[in-house]
Amino acid sequence: MKKILAILLAAVTLTSAVCAKPKATKVGVSMPTKDLQRWNQDGANMKAQLEKAGYTVDLQYAANDIPTQVSQIENMVTGGCKVLVIASIDGTALSNVLEQARKKKVQVIAYDRLIMNSKAVSYYATFDNYKVGTFQGDYLVDKLGLKSRSASDPVYMEFFTGDPGDNNINYFFGGAMDVLKPYLDSGVIVCPSGQTAKAQAATLNWSTEEAQKRMENLITSNKYGPKGQKLDAVYCSNDSTANGVTNALLAAGYTAANFPIITGQDCDIVSVKNMLKGLQSMSVFKDTRTLASKVVEMVDALMQGKKAPVNDTKTYDNGALVVPSYLCEPVYGDINNYKALLVDSGYYTEAQLK
Repeated sequence: MKKILAILLAAVTLTSAVCAKPKATKVGVSMPTKDLQRWNQDGANMKAQLEKAGYTVDLQYAANDIPTQVSQIENMVTGGCKVLVIASIDGTALSNVLEQARKKKVQVIAYDRLIMNSKAVSYYATFDNYKVGTFQGDYLVDKLGLKSRSASDPVYMEFFTGDPGDNNINYFFGGAMDVLKPYLDSGVIVCPSGQTAKAQAATLNWSTEEAQKRMENLITSNKYGPKGQKLDAVYCSNDSTANGVTNALLAAGYTAANFPIITGQDCDIVSVKNMLKGLQSMSVFKDTRTLASKVVEMVDALMQGKKAPVNDTKTYDNGALVVPSYLCEPVYGDINNYKALLVDSGYYTEAQLK
């Protein structure tokens, strides 16, 4: 009888060991920089939720320096991380280090930015970035009344997008331009600088300072101002570029009473405050808590030898393979819904926005 009980106990123990998640698993989380609020929040949310799920987390920020990010990822691989969650600085620069990860059977989840030209990428977790762009474009169409205007009554607009090394600008800018290009072609939108191509509108490292410099140059060369050349709107793919544009416009004498429509993305605190001041018009909200939760689900699945949850298996071709992806839903925020969207949901406190 004792022998039978011992065998049963051993079987139960073995079954439990097989079914249990390996909670001591080490996960590497690589974020591009601490200089932008959204990456601080993404990193903090990711670390908190992974640790709550029982994982050990190596969270690193790379100061927007590609060699630093490569070195940090190498250390994560040699340090025993079984899964890497990577928001790349440059999606084309990680092929070699990720090949090292692949040889060691380390799973790689591209986070928010697709990693290009690598077979090592297991999954991609992001928001529907094309929809982000269409939200921004549709907002401009609505607020500027483009559907009821003609070339004899045009609007004047400039365009800003992000870093050329970030594959996401193809979706942000592409989505917006799919909405706005017919109005450019018909003359309903006029861009006095002529800088409507993605390469012309790009902003290195999504830098607020670079966006401000470019906007200052556009103001000077096109004589924009409250009493000068009319400027109805500036399309900005995200909040850091919108903040640079806003700074330049304020320095040129614009006020809330005559400020151009400015789009954005991320609902960063500075931009939400600017919305409350009447300076920035909207920002697309991507709740990083939602994305972090989805990544934890992916990590759990991978550690149990299962397939991770995805809802897109066709769109995101990184040049080496089509990466199975999960796309979370973005929403747009403005002065009318910011409280319900950001404060009531617990993302910010009222005090943070004062």
